[in-house]
Amino acid sequence: MRVGELADRTGVAPRMLRYYEEQGLLAASRQDNGYRSYEESDVERVRTIRSLIASGLPTRLVRVVLDIEALADDQRSPSCSQTFAEMLYGELVSLDDKIACLTKSRDTVRHYLERTEHSALLAAPSAV
Repeated sequence: MRVGELADRTGVAPRMLRYYEEQGLLAASRQDNGYRSYEESDVERVRTIRSLIASGLPTRLVRVVLDIEALADDQRSPSCSQTFAEMLYGELVSLDDKIACLTKSRDTVRHYLERTEHSALLAAPSAV
């Protein structure tokens, strides 16, 4: 599929898809006419990349997460330097802090809605 179709299917702008490619997060083959060509599996990969970036992970670590996921089926244990492990640990702590903050915000909003005449909204299926 071409970049426009991948953009339509993922909700990610073509320019951003090219940026993902520049960052080594996404690979496209080239057709004879020079157009980029993507595989069906790239749809899920782009969604994963977008989600990781939206969660606050910098692109340099998104690449690491994608590589780790690719090794998930491998029986060997991954190896990395102490410095890199410390950097990943710092990101893990940061993500945990963000999750805690979001959880507190969600609970506050939920508690507020429960106390209003619109509490029935909480019983409605989520739009997500």
